[in-house]
Amino acid sequence: MSFPPLPRRLAVAAAVVSLGAGLFAAAPAQAQPSGQQRQRDFAAAASEFGVPLDVLLGVSYLESRWDYNAGTPSTAAGYGPMHLTDLRTAGVAGTEFDQGTEDPRGDTARPALQPKAGEPAAPPPTLQTVDTAASLLHTDAATLRTNPTQNVRGGAALLADYQRQLGIHSQDAKDWYGAVARYSGSDDVTAAQTFADEVFDTISTGEARTTDDGQQLTLAATPGLAPDRAQAARLGLRSDAPAATECPKRVACESVPAPYQELPGGDYGNYDKANRPQSQKIDYIVIHDTEGYWADALKLVQDPTYLAWHYTVRSADGLIAQHVATKDVGWHAGNWYINSKSIGVEHEGFAAKGTWYTEAMYRASAKLVGYLAKRYDIPLDRAHIIGHDNVPGTTPATIAGMHWDPGPYWDWSHYFDLLGAPFQAVGRPNSSLVTINPSLAQNQPIFTGCDKIGSGNACAARGSEAVVLHTAPSDAAPLLADAGLHPGGGPSTMDVSDVGSRAATGQKYAVAGVQGDWTAIWYLGQKGWFHNAPGARAAVPAVGLVATPRPGLATIPVYGRAFPEASAYPANVPVQALAPMPYTLAAGQKYSVGGVEGSEYYSATTFDPAEHVVVKGKTKYVEIQFGHRIEYVNLNDVLLLPAF
Repeated sequence: MSFPPLPRRLAVAAAVVSLGAGLFAAAPAQAQPSGQQRQRDFAAAASEFGVPLDVLLGVSYLESRWDYNAGTPSTAAGYGPMHLTDLRTAGVAGTEFDQGTEDPRGDTARPALQPKAGEPAAPPPTLQTVDTAASLLHTDAATLRTNPTQNVRGGAALLADYQRQLGIHSQDAKDWYGAVARYSGSDDVTAAQTFADEVFDTISTGEARTTDDGQQLTLAATPGLAPDRAQAARLGLRSDAPAATECPKRVACESVPAPYQELPGGDYGNYDKANRPQSQKIDYIVIHDTEGYWADALKLVQDPTYLAWHYTVRSADGLIAQHVATKDVGWHAGNWYINSKSIGVEHEGFAAKGTWYTEAMYRASAKLVGYLAKRYDIPLDRAHIIGHDNVPGTTPATIAGMHWDPGPYWDWSHYFDLLGAPFQAVGRPNSSLVTINPSLAQNQPIFTGCDKIGSGNACAARGSEAVVLHTAPSDAAPLLADAGLHPGGGPSTMDVSDVGSRAATGQKYAVAGVQGDWTAIWYLGQKGWFHNAPGARAAVPAVGLVATPRPGLATIPVYGRAFPEASAYPANVPVQALAPMPYTLAAGQKYSVGGVEGSEYYSATTFDPAEHVVVKGKTKYVEIQFGHRIEYVNLNDVLLLPAF
């Protein structure tokens, strides 16, 4: 159950009224609140460089939502509210599969894949806009990266320079379409236009919000704004004939096919032909990040000796590339059951290194995922729109090597707002089920290892979607144990890659206790406590079903795959044994139910699709939110009870 969001224009208007009332009530008539400094910076820069203020605010919103992000780079090497790019300091290119031991195919019936990238692709010049801005302002790149006021001036100077190059002299926002499209950094005219269209849509509807560093900004709505879109043709960008893709309207989408190619020795790459959803229902969309830049991700997905996923989304402008048809099965999630029933969407960027995801990427991705969810009847909830970090291991031995992207800085709450499925309180105040939903600005756990996994060095203090769990209602209490991630029995850690004691925004958990301002949830067979004080809630009441062991069962097994019983397999398909996870789900514990699944195994071990077989059993499984990752239990082992 959820409530429909307010129409965007009404929501913005309400926010503006609320914002204005708060400001005037808090300060004398002559005061200039410190939270308005960035608004003044935008006004001053717009005046200095002759850029319409709404254009400057609109471009910044689509890049950063006006945030400072603690001075850290975005996933496209961009800094500050205006997203001035500097590859030299932002991070080293690589791929998602350079770390850990995860086999992206995750099919124990076949040899494990161990993909390794070659030399990084050459970065495009668009990743160095900070140098051009520094030259225009006669300053240095470091100042533009670290000083928000100067960063705004640098972005304004770039827009003004792009406008001069077009030879257009106007203070009317509609005449700045070409400069805005150029600011996207796109080399493709369709992607540049899509970025510009989003900016001008934002100007038309307006926005108001408080940034991650407490700055209150407003972009007044300009309904009916009709920019001169013909200007994009004057930018000299490539304009390829569009290839057939499975993408929604109003996104820039291109085809970059992954090869389905037979290799020496009977092997092949880099996905499996299928006929979904006729052969198998698609239940999940898996959100990944590339751990590298756009060019490197596309280079990897086109190599037939490696692996493939379905889509990649570019950070700077939201361009989408489709690699595999949605009817086919990609090798991306590290768990063959999830792969065979999911669509994989990669996002250019890094889960650690303190990086942040651009608004252009969030919007394009949300449009894509919303389109796919509607097409395949996938629920818009966190039991079905999952991160790679929510995918379970296949066996106890694979748990520690599973990936953890898109990481604790992916803004799930904002993402689901864009999907039109916001996380809201829908249960009674004392509901026995909660949805994790902290304020991103207020929730700033200090993780470690953003510079290098396991370093122990503190990450920058930044808003996070992750809520850290303790063994007792105290910040001083140890974190929970994860027998799969830490087989030695020690507690989990604050390393950015360690998801063993961490609940994610949008996930639902059964309440295991309340003590003062602390709430406990059932998590990996333990009580996990988190601070949930009035005024700083980290969770909201929810409704749904919970699973608990049937009477008479002291414990029940938990699985990472929902495979059929042995008798369901035909003679020519080897039986896939189920391996219980090394966790305890004991009597009295309860876990949120994501759905009831039929048991399936997709046998696809040869290049010839005619030899592929979908094995379906009679056993039914219940998907549960067991820890940070989802897991499965046999329906015959549990009772399903309402929680509200």
